[in-house]
Amino acid sequence: MAKKNTQKNNGSTIALNKKAKFDYHLSDRFECGMVLQGWEVKSLRAGKTQLTDCYVFFKNNEAWLLGAQITPIQSVSTHYVVDPTRTRKLLLNRREITRLQEASQQKGYTVVATAFYWKAHLIKCEIALAKGKQEHDKRETEKERDWARQKQRIFQTGNKD
Repeated sequence: MAKKNTQKNNGSTIALNKKAKFDYHLSDRFECGMVLQGWEVKSLRAGKTQLTDCYVFFKNNEAWLLGAQITPIQSVSTHYVVDPTRTRKLLLNRREITRLQEASQQKGYTVVATAFYWKAHLIKCEIALAKGKQEHDKRETEKERDWARQKQRIFQTGNKD
């Protein structure tokens, strides 16, 4: 079943939502399965997906992923009528759904998808509880990232001498 994700997924990552890390403070992360069609699995295997503006909403005590775009590959798109941005059902435990649903109803909180990755032969989705950053927080993040790059350059040029 869905469990809280505690490890990083480096080699098996299909897609990352880098914009979510920039726009939100991410707190609790969960691993969940997805209900996919066959052509979607083939497209994910080819890496044709985008997670930029996707989020999770709750309806009838079920979690749904909205806005994830999975582009169909050419060989499949001739056989089926496909919708690349359809809503996909997420597979979570009942208590995880209620916990996320209650947390997302608080002011400023939402649930966003941060990554798609392989776990054995299954495709998993990592979702996170997120609180929106304000403009000054985003600028601070950019400053920290630029400073980290400068430090790396200084250390690299210092070691060459």
